[in-house]
Amino acid sequence: MILIQDHAGGCTIAVRVQPNAKRTDVIGEHNGAFKIAVTAPPEDGRANEMLLDFFAQWLGFKRSCLELIRGASNRNKVVLIRGITAEQLTVTIAQLFGN
Repeated sequence: MILIQDHAGGCTIAVRVQPNAKRTDVIGEHNGAFKIAVTAPPEDGRANEMLLDFFAQWLGFKRSCLELIRGASNRNKVVLIRGITAEQLTVTIAQLFGN
């Protein structure tokens, strides 16, 4: 189960990033976090920026609604998504996976 929690500014979601991948995509789940592959290397914050850009596009949010709040230099990260509750995000993700 993916860790999605309510937050004062919206909700947070746990993410595990795999940099230097062949393509940027959602791979699955890893220890309660979304596992997302990104083609960018983990240098100068490029993988983090690609993660946020991809996540915003995939979920259908403006990029400005997403912020990396934990894990800038780690594969395990927490992303804040403003303007949505944990319950609403859970439904959105379920719809993306056709559940």
